[in-house]
Amino acid sequence: MQGAAPLLPPDRARSMRITATLLLVAMAGVFLLAHNMLSVHPAWGYVHAFAEAAMVGGLADWFAVTALFRHPLGVPIPHTAIIPENKDRIADTMAGFLRSNFLTPVVVARRMSEMNVARAAGDFLVKRGDTTEGRLRAGAAELVVELLESLDPDRLGLQVKAGLARQAEKLDVSPLLGRVLETAMADNRHRPLIDGFIRWTGLTLEDNEDMVRDMVQQRANAVIRWTGLDSRLANSVLDGLYRLLAEMHVDPEHPVRHKVEEGLAKLAQDLQHDPETRAKVERMKNDLLANPAVGDWWMGVWERMRLSLIETVRNPDKAMEGQLGHSFAELGKALQEDPALQVQVNRFARRTLVGVVTRYGEQIVSLVSNTVKGWDATTITMRIERAVGRDLQFIRINGTLVGGLVGLTIHLLTQLF
Repeated sequence: MQGAAPLLPPDRARSMRITATLLLVAMAGVFLLAHNMLSVHPAWGYVHAFAEAAMVGGLADWFAVTALFRHPLGVPIPHTAIIPENKDRIADTMAGFLRSNFLTPVVVARRMSEMNVARAAGDFLVKRGDTTEGRLRAGAAELVVELLESLDPDRLGLQVKAGLARQAEKLDVSPLLGRVLETAMADNRHRPLIDGFIRWTGLTLEDNEDMVRDMVQQRANAVIRWTGLDSRLANSVLDGLYRLLAEMHVDPEHPVRHKVEEGLAKLAQDLQHDPETRAKVERMKNDLLANPAVGDWWMGVWERMRLSLIETVRNPDKAMEGQLGHSFAELGKALQEDPALQVQVNRFARRTLVGVVTRYGEQIVSLVSNTVKGWDATTITMRIERAVGRDLQFIRINGTLVGGLVGLTIHLLTQLF
């Protein structure tokens, strides 16, 4: 839901906040002790000066740090609680910074031209081990797994199926099939398919010889069956068919093969240019998409894909040891070593990212701004404080110590001069 704040990060500054506060309390205790001991020995004057200045420095930095996030001690002093009071302006400033420095086509193109995305992708695919990249991959992989497991698999599968169906309905498959068939025939890539079909026909005929004999005998007249010529006729038919298939298989220029090729060539032309053929293919496609069996088949495929992806991500070492790992390694090596491929990939990445920024840059910036504006003041204050609070508490500690040293120096100078 828009405006909902994400989970807050852990408060890593808590221990430093306690340390800074205890240091300030300690300086106050030292100050009181030194103030009571001033008459005992002049050295206590230096301790007194150090503790006094340290308290002033610590309190000043405590006020400055606290004023960023809230009113000190709950008192609405002007120009305090700066972040919650200026939440919307901070959101617009962040969005403007993002727009000016990251999401303009010129900046993206310049940044991308300085990067070798292809080489980095190759290193990412090739490198393995407990490296920073490995940890990043593990974190991204775990995020993918959690996403796949958190979503309703049936609902997601139905949504993907519906999306694919919509795209398939828009696609005119008949000309595509015609061009594929025409190209295959131009390169003689159809001949192995014809050879395979001839072999399959021969094996099918061999497995169904008895059925062929029965068909011939049943169609023979009574005289032929009475003389026993029906068996010889059936054998002659089978021998003729076997001889024809053998000749077609060994002779690429066989007349029957030419007839088959002519039929395929005509089919390729009709698929591209004949309205009736194209309409028939379109009806067949729509009937296929509407068939519930196809939907059930796709849901099974989707579930296997989802489970396989989860298993691959959860066991990356196993996946990297198989064919998938070898394929990734080969791709990574090519991206590392092939300059021409790097140029193409880098150009594609640059154009793609520039296009995304051109089309969606304003939406991305608006999303950032509106998201931050939608957070309540307490949430954004706590998020920023927990993100940078540790460093801010170091400022308090440093202010206490530096203030004490400055006070000690001033006291020393007053004693000397």
